[in-house]
Amino acid sequence: MVSKWLGPQNSNWREGLARAAWDDTLIAMYDPEPHLLLLPPEQRLALAYAPGGVRQDWLAVLALDAKLAWIVRGAREPLLAQMRLAWWREQLAESATVVAGEPLLASFAGWDGARGGLIALVDGWEALLGQAPLGCAALSEFVEGRVAALGSMADRLGCDGAAARQAARGWALVDLLGHLTHLDERETVAEMVAVHRWDRVRLARSMRPLAVLHGLARRARGDGRLLASPTGFARAIRLGLLGF
Repeated sequence: MVSKWLGPQNSNWREGLARAAWDDTLIAMYDPEPHLLLLPPEQRLALAYAPGGVRQDWLAVLALDAKLAWIVRGAREPLLAQMRLAWWREQLAESATVVAGEPLLASFAGWDGARGGLIALVDGWEALLGQAPLGCAALSEFVEGRVAALGSMADRLGCDGAAARQAARGWALVDLLGHLTHLDERETVAEMVAVHRWDRVRLARSMRPLAVLHGLARRARGDGRLLASPTGFARAIRLGLLGF
């Protein structure tokens, strides 16, 4: 049995995610930002604080992450999921163009110098398809895949890559903790969370969504529930407005 990534508790949200992933082109006819439907609540909230000039970049990266999550979460046969992930890896390795049924790929047309981070993200999600319980190596590969993607985003925007990677690692660890269901895997990730450096991280304005996600993760590192209470929403708003 492969390791399980627990999806959102709201079944209607899961159905919306599946529909969006099934036919993005149709949705795009009626929604100017169809990929927004893919994002979990805390990421939608974080995205709201992205400066206008980089909002589409942030939406593209977060939507790609959500699409890969949907592939892994819905996998009944690991081989089929691996085939789908291989398709994404192959497409992202090339100069992105519009592909029928996957307009998200066009969002990465300007990422020619940063595609390695996107491919690492695919590799990280594939690591979760292993036999449960996953070990530290597989769980770390997933975390580092997200770190690579957001680090590439920072590099592309001319921001402090080291600070962005530290913040991304904290968020990725806590978010992973909040989604895993296997007790051994949760214990492994909890240990990784415990040894992570949880210093406050100053990020450029263009990286404000990451500041929100990292700040929520700092507060939720005990259980991984990023928006478990009204306090979490208030914290997110403060982070979005002030960056700390």
